[in-house]
Amino acid sequence: MFIDEYDNFTNTILTTSGKNKYIALTHGEGSFRYFFNLLKGLTSMPDSGLDKLFITGVSPVTMDDVTSGFNIGTNVSLDTSINEFMGFTESETMDILQYYHQAGRLSLEPNFCMDIMKQWYNNYRFSPDAQTVLFNSDMVLYFVQQAMKGTKLPKKLIDQNVKIDYKKLRYLMTIDNQLNGNFSRLKDLIENQEIISDIVDSFPVEQLIDQENFISLLYYFGLLTIHSTADGVYLLKIPNITILKLMYGYIRSGFEDVNVFKIDMWLLQNNIRDMAFRGNWKPFFQFLSEQIDKQTAIRDYLNGEKVIQGFLLAYLNVVDYYITQSESEMNKGYSDIFMEPFMSKYPDLEYSYLIELKYIARSEYSEEVQQAKIQDAQEQLDQYVQSDRIQKSIASTKLIKIILVYKGWELIYCEEYV
Repeated sequence: MFIDEYDNFTNTILTTSGKNKYIALTHGEGSFRYFFNLLKGLTSMPDSGLDKLFITGVSPVTMDDVTSGFNIGTNVSLDTSINEFMGFTESETMDILQYYHQAGRLSLEPNFCMDIMKQWYNNYRFSPDAQTVLFNSDMVLYFVQQAMKGTKLPKKLIDQNVKIDYKKLRYLMTIDNQLNGNFSRLKDLIENQEIISDIVDSFPVEQLIDQENFISLLYYFGLLTIHSTADGVYLLKIPNITILKLMYGYIRSGFEDVNVFKIDMWLLQNNIRDMAFRGNWKPFFQFLSEQIDKQTAIRDYLNGEKVIQGFLLAYLNVVDYYITQSESEMNKGYSDIFMEPFMSKYPDLEYSYLIELKYIARSEYSEEVQQAKIQDAQEQLDQYVQSDRIQKSIASTKLIKIILVYKGWELIYCEEYV
């Protein structure tokens, strides 16, 4: 018997109806627990017709809660031997692209497609000892199906089927309409794009919001992947641009969900469009600054340079004109925000941006400190703009260098550096 996504409906009940109804299904005389008890009995019953079971699921939560009723299975999720079972290798992905290209169905060049797909769909590893990183098979097939409909890149590079609904994370990050510690962990994770943690094999629903279990759940949801081992546990990273963009969306949804920060996304998208095609960049930052001034609850979350950087990235990524990068190495330094133009999809983009952000605590502010920060930013921008990476990636666009200085949550300097 093959059971796919055995925990789908119980996870749905947990997120929509709450923990009590979930427990009623998976504990005591619950019907879901009884079902797995029945399967267990059939495997040991002569001539039952059930010899082997292969079960897949999204998370280990439900299996932990029914484990005493179903303790005959072996969890092979992290086994090296099945790593390549979980996705497409690079050679398999290239075979697919070449097959449809040679058949005349895919007009885009396979190597061109591969360059895009490596950034958006690649870098999954499901065992610390696995040598091969994998592409998400759903994303690959979606891309090929969409690309065969025309002669350009798909308008939307992210398949709706791979999006983890915010509602599935909501109950892990909010308590009594307040953001909890897991929301802070998600923000920290996005800012650093990696975290050191164990991957917990299973845990009951009562321990779902514990930090290590929350990080493990992000791994099981496909939002983190194994990069290597560190300190005897795992170094987990955000695998690709697709997942990073989804995570930025969770941050925006979290703020909006608890009425901390809610803005007109249509207007924000128009502001970014003006940045991309007309070089009119200042309204974007002024609009965000005005909203922070009006919606005072968000100020408690904007207390440091890295935090503000992550906040800006969350809202700069509402559209995909740019591959927006933070802390990218450039000429022996690390830029705060580089808005690399996505020329493969938008060849008519006119402008690219390199942003240096400085933060001054409100208690430490003075005119002298501000001027020193501005001078420091100018020197860094002069250094970064000389990097080969910048020169190659901006293509035909005009690069605009911007300096932002924040006094606490307040934007006090917002100017182009020429």
